[in-house]
Amino acid sequence: MSAKHPVRDPSRADAVYAQLKRDISEFRWLPGDRFTEMEVCDRHQVSRTPVRQALFRLQQEGFVDVHFRSGWEVKPFDFETFDHLYDLRIVIETTAVQRLCQPDAHAVDLRVLAEQARIWMVDEHARCTDRACVAQWDEAFHMDLVQASGNPEMQRVHREITERIRSVRRLDFTLQDRIQATYVEHARILQAVLTQQADAVKALLTAHIQTSQSQVRNITLHQIQQARRLTAD
Repeated sequence: MSAKHPVRDPSRADAVYAQLKRDISEFRWLPGDRFTEMEVCDRHQVSRTPVRQALFRLQQEGFVDVHFRSGWEVKPFDFETFDHLYDLRIVIETTAVQRLCQPDAHAVDLRVLAEQARIWMVDEHARCTDRACVAQWDEAFHMDLVQASGNPEMQRVHREITERIRSVRRLDFTLQDRIQATYVEHARILQAVLTQQADAVKALLTAHIQTSQSQVRNITLHQIQQARRLTAD
């Protein structure tokens, strides 16, 4: 094969992408840090092609920026955009649950919520304490609420928001009391949906998302400050 058409190695690009995303999400690389493609190549012992593929993917997702002649930069954390995404998330999710509480909700496929009830409406001793597991279940819970509403366009936009906030949203589960609170709040939301209490479920869901938003913001600021202190030392 001609050198002008190198073989694409998606497995290497995916591996570099996953590791870089972890480094950024876990603040091993801080907002504003600059680096070159060759530095990433040396660190991961791979060629420039998979590194470039990984970086362009991260650029599309809003994690990094490229600067002409001066390499790449970890994008500064944009709290304004973060708040806007959470505002939009509240609009979509509260609209979805209100649809589930309408008199004709029997026509909507509510079976997707049965599994969520089995996860969240459990006794305290049966609750999972693994933060990675709970983070995945939490994401699925909110996506299933939107899915059950039966609007594919709402699902599409909500999925895009979920992708964009995933790296910071998971920080909410670094504290065990937030895991326990999530179980309680999810159970109350499900109960309100199943009993078609439209006003109650809207209020419960809004408060739940806003509390998580505030916690994640505080944890993000704390972790960035802590990482900068460690770097300085």
